[in-house]
Amino acid sequence: MTSNDEKPNTDRNSLKERLSEMSYHCTQEAGTEPPFTGIYTDEKTQGTYKCIVCNENLFHSREKYDSGSGWPSFWSPIDENLLETKIDNSHGMQRIEVACSSCGAHLGHVFPDGPQPTGQRFCINSACLQLMPD
Repeated sequence: MTSNDEKPNTDRNSLKERLSEMSYHCTQEAGTEPPFTGIYTDEKTQGTYKCIVCNENLFHSREKYDSGSGWPSFWSPIDENLLETKIDNSHGMQRIEVACSSCGAHLGHVFPDGPQPTGQRFCINSACLQLMPD
């Protein structure tokens, strides 16, 4: 987080008031927006994608690509330390969940089928992000 950014209140009551229903569901209840419905799925604007909950810088548009999955996809975060991962065994499959390390908000999942140079696909819900154009 940059020193110029003010950290927003992240308590649950405040979040219910501040976030959309979908953003709350995705970030606080580990939900997923339906594919191809998020505002950033096809977004081409250059800028930084921030956590909708705590305003942390997470991804840059330089690492965003069209995976065809229906969610914004990035081949790398700004810094690996900005994200936490854990095994997710929900929905009858094993995946790796991605969360914001600053506030713990669920963001999406990471898969090993992305482009080089990392080979990773960070599949992130639009509802968990806010784009700040360059």
